[in-house]
Amino acid sequence: MLDRRSGIGVWQSLGFRALLVAGLLGIALLGHWLDREGLRDNADGSISFLDIVYFTTVTVTTVGYGDIVPVTSTARMFDTFVVTPIRLFVWLIFLGSAYTFVLRHSWQKIRTKIIGRALDDHYIICGYGAGGSAATEELLREGIDPTRILVIDKDAERVTLARSIGVTVLEGDATHDETLETGFVARAHSVLVSMGRDDTAALVVLSARRLNPDVPISVSIRAAENEDLLRQAGARSVINPVSLGGHLLARSSQSVHAVDCLRDLASADGRVVIVERAAKADEVGVALRAITSGLGLRLIRDGDVIGVLDQGEPVIRDGDTIVEIVAVARR
Repeated sequence: MLDRRSGIGVWQSLGFRALLVAGLLGIALLGHWLDREGLRDNADGSISFLDIVYFTTVTVTTVGYGDIVPVTSTARMFDTFVVTPIRLFVWLIFLGSAYTFVLRHSWQKIRTKIIGRALDDHYIICGYGAGGSAATEELLREGIDPTRILVIDKDAERVTLARSIGVTVLEGDATHDETLETGFVARAHSVLVSMGRDDTAALVVLSARRLNPDVPISVSIRAAENEDLLRQAGARSVINPVSLGGHLLARSSQSVHAVDCLRDLASADGRVVIVERAAKADEVGVALRAITSGLGLRLIRDGDVIGVLDQGEPVIRDGDTIVEIVAVARR
């Protein structure tokens, strides 16, 4: 369906509707005045211009009070085939205006509060372009409930596309604090930023980090020189799709199967997947290569990375984070 942003403002729209109602009333008023001989006033028997104005108003807005009535066939047919449709149109205009400018806004606020109460420990995706939509699909493949995914984008078409797959959506600018607060960033599980521009992404990261100092923030960037800046802004994970794609492209010239394995590891619908988790109590004191849940790759300890192939045999300690390869459960 072809669509574009309307060039008519709120007050212009209200003014147009008021003129339309006035025009319809004018048609009914003119018809009644020209056929005033077909009306009878049960009060004094005479029909004045003020009587016509009164009769037209009450007839268009209600079914009338019976003090002035049509008595000729012409007057009755005019009320039946002209005034009655006008009455319906006027009421539709009134109801449409009430819904558009009052009821819809109030209902949207109520609905936002209802949905907001259910948003907790959710994933916020800022930007629903190529990167954001791919991230959303990956989360769904991982089994994340669509109601726990909130997509924020200021493009109405993208918002509609995201809504069609069942996730919660918010049309707005993610660089604004008000938008992130509406998305309950303070209760979010993580924030994924894919804005298409590094400067815009930096504003989103800064806002999200200020509103929630602890939430994990991942951001996609285009220029490698901005990686440190985004980390300083508060991003914990900075991904450069161009650089990553270049690494894989170069590696594929020598190791096709290795690249396929990396792609398999990165996707939730592959045979295996890389995950990270906290070390379990019964794993403390056990060598990393001896864990049974999967293939241990790394230990994250106090911000340091200890690889399974590092010198010596890494042993798991309390508080460690384990990065491992596990098999994907098939449904």
